[in-house]
Amino acid sequence: MENPGSFDIRPPKGAKKKRKIVGRGTGSRLQKTAGRGNKGQNSRAGGGVRPGFEGGQMPLYRRIARRGFSNYPFKVVNVVVNLSMIENKYSEGETVSLETLREKRLIKKRDVQVKILSQGDLTKKLTFRILKLSAATKEKIEKAGGSVVPVEAEAKE
Repeated sequence: MENPGSFDIRPPKGAKKKRKIVGRGTGSRLQKTAGRGNKGQNSRAGGGVRPGFEGGQMPLYRRIARRGFSNYPFKVVNVVVNLSMIENKYSEGETVSLETLREKRLIKKRDVQVKILSQGDLTKKLTFRILKLSAATKEKIEKAGGSVVPVEAEAKE
């Protein structure tokens, strides 16, 4: 077995870029003006404009109206699951919950707000442990012999 300290570990090709050395004579290609061009605001030390500056034109962040209150950041989006989808994926006597909906790939992992709607028919006896159901859905579940168990809103981790 080789000595563990003798491995040849190198960064991948292109990971280490050589620093640009400027202003070191005519042979270096970056002499005199050091790649900054001739004269002007950006050729000077400390030159340049602040972020968002548009040459005197009214900048974008001042052109866009910002008035009033928007509830958008707090908007709650419910993922809709229809009874027809549940009818296809579940068998008699199973429990419909957030976990089983994820396992059966009816919802994604990040989906936490789910509402079951009554589109389609339900013929199987299922137990629903879901926070949100439409009234028509609850009626169809009970008509098929299933039950709805009230679930408290789980704290978001």
